[in-house]
Amino acid sequence: MTARRVAVYGGSFDPPHLGHVLSVAWALSVAEIDEVWVIPVWTHAFGKAHRASFDARMDMCRLAFEPFRRVDLLDIERRLGGVSRTLDTLEALRQEHPDVALRLLIGADVLPTTDRWHRWEDVATIAPPLVVGREGYPAPEGCPISIPDVSSTEVRAALDDARDLTGLVPKAVAEHIREHGLYADDE
Repeated sequence: MTARRVAVYGGSFDPPHLGHVLSVAWALSVAEIDEVWVIPVWTHAFGKAHRASFDARMDMCRLAFEPFRRVDLLDIERRLGGVSRTLDTLEALRQEHPDVALRLLIGADVLPTTDRWHRWEDVATIAPPLVVGREGYPAPEGCPISIPDVSSTEVRAALDDARDLTGLVPKAVAEHIREHGLYADDE
């Protein structure tokens, strides 16, 4: 029996934006994977503060990725607690799901930072990277497309300036942010 092939897609998702959604769409469409597990970080390893709570980020991810049948949202980093390190998450996933072959879905913009990751070589061994192109970065082998250069930082700045979010986040996420007053004040 062939192992299920799962792409692990972690991030702050503060908030999840169109680049995140397009990355998942690309992976599901062209990569040799069966599903994607979206995993919001609990506490960012590089010390980035989250403006939305973990639960709010989970809710927004649920809305952002809801159109995809083969995407699951996992709260494993809440269960692990502490600083979120990709290696710890992957090891926990491997222990909980020994029948799954893991890949790590990342954008090309992440590659220049892997020297800062905790034991990147071990991460890449457990879950070989599946790299999606990102506008402004060299195209990775096997990915002729580039995801638009949208960032959560840009989305939060647009919210701070009361600008329109059309084209930056999924419509359901924009509505959720407005309905719940997310990002109106620093949380």
